[in-house]
Amino acid sequence: MNFKDQWNLETALKILQNQTVDSKLWAEAVEWLMLFGPPEIQHLLLKASGIATETYFPELKPSYFSEEGEPYYDVAAIAKSLGIEEEEAQEIIRKKEIEHQMRHLLATGSETIH
Repeated sequence: MNFKDQWNLETALKILQNQTVDSKLWAEAVEWLMLFGPPEIQHLLLKASGIATETYFPELKPSYFSEEGEPYYDVAAIAKSLGIEEEEAQEIIRKKEIEHQMRHLLATGSETIH
């Protein structure tokens, strides 16, 4: 079963509201909502994610923004902020792409990977 089919809106929202659920399950529910939830929830979560990034990783700035205003971050900058090698960051992203069955747009230097 692929990631999209493992969740539905009702279950994901219930998990977010549960105060005793473990952090891994909570993060998976948020991830599902960011990718497959209704546009208004996606927008709220992306805004919250941006605020968290600015707060906890102030050195991490978007390389540029899409026409829709979505930020693109350089993989090398992400890796540096997390204290990991760029190859490790790329591998994490590749695994997420396989799990989500979708490509994530990333900036690497001056190019965008689609």
